[in-house]
Amino acid sequence: MSLKFNLIAADGTARRGAVETAHGTFQTPAFMAVGTAATVKALTMDMVAATGTEVILGNTYHLMLRPGGDLVEQMGGLHKFSGWRGPILTDSGGFQVMSLSELAKMSEQGVEFTSHIDGGIKHFLTPEKSVQIQHQLDSNITMVLDECLKLPAPRARVDKNVDMVTRWARRSRDAFTDRPGYGIFGIVQGADQPDLRARSAAALTGIGFDGYAIGGLAVGEPQDVMFDIIAKTAPALPADRPRYLMGVGTPIDILGAVERGIDMFDCVMPTRAGRTAQAFTRRGTLNMRNAKFRDDAGPLDPECGCPACRFPPNGGVAPCIGAEGGNTHPAAQYQRGTPPREGNLSRAYIHHLVKSDEILGAMLLTQHNLWFYQDLMRGIRAAIESGRFAEFKKQFIETYTGGKNG
Repeated sequence: MSLKFNLIAADGTARRGAVETAHGTFQTPAFMAVGTAATVKALTMDMVAATGTEVILGNTYHLMLRPGGDLVEQMGGLHKFSGWRGPILTDSGGFQVMSLSELAKMSEQGVEFTSHIDGGIKHFLTPEKSVQIQHQLDSNITMVLDECLKLPAPRARVDKNVDMVTRWARRSRDAFTDRPGYGIFGIVQGADQPDLRARSAAALTGIGFDGYAIGGLAVGEPQDVMFDIIAKTAPALPADRPRYLMGVGTPIDILGAVERGIDMFDCVMPTRAGRTAQAFTRRGTLNMRNAKFRDDAGPLDPECGCPACRFPPNGGVAPCIGAEGGNTHPAAQYQRGTPPREGNLSRAYIHHLVKSDEILGAMLLTQHNLWFYQDLMRGIRAAIESGRFAEFKKQFIETYTGGKNG
């Protein structure tokens, strides 16, 4: 295998590890910032890195259309083109088979897309071409081309899907060029059918991949169904390979999936929320359009170390979620109406930016939300290493769901 996965610690079925790539090592459990079109929306790559993000995600379909794999390759690959120095994973275009279904036509050979940009030009994406484009992009982790089904789906349709994506996975693996520090992941499908998930997992492990993703979840099924499928699928995957749950999700989804053995996550939620005036905090989410924040002098989250919330002196970083000994920084004692301290921006200011449609509001909220997610992942990793993940999960959920937003 071309990627190296080091398992550092375990607490029950929760795992703490690290993945070594040609562009650096990222710690797991990891949350990947979504950079669909070679940009994490509203942030520079330095702003992304400042959150503690170690690996980002790009999208083959979107980059194929604009600017094109040939151009990115000519510019030296996604790392040089975008300015991101760390590892990059690229989705294969399989999710767009579902999300752009009205523009996609499936066959055994691949998917014909009618471009959503100009509506006229057709692009045919095969498993081999998807891998070729990802090679041009110089992504450290290539994903096989698959088909993501929207749930619920008839069993006969799911059965057919599993067989086809297995054939596509084999074609993708055969097209992939092994090289040090780069790898390819297979994607387990099977919808909400445990036996079909088991069949898909067995077929993929038989082919052999550097890592394994669980796809086709968080697409319409209840949370308990998602957790049940993860619990039954993860043990069927090799313990010495990273496990990636695609497109998930909320902080509580992430905690539940980590508990069941998942190592990697991605989701547009923190960045999209930032662009729509939502702020994640340890006591729940805040709608910064709400008039109650008009004269609120406190930070978005008194325990956050992002540029909007930064209480620590000299630009330091406050203790992360679940830090040993808890957060004893004075900022943690914030109450509504406390005068702002030097270095933090008030909720009132963020509210003003949002109501004024200032771009800075989206930038600050996006970075804050991604910082919150990375704080969560840092806390998870520390909790697994110290053997207290169950306690950490319980305390986080109690605070997150029971706190008062303001």
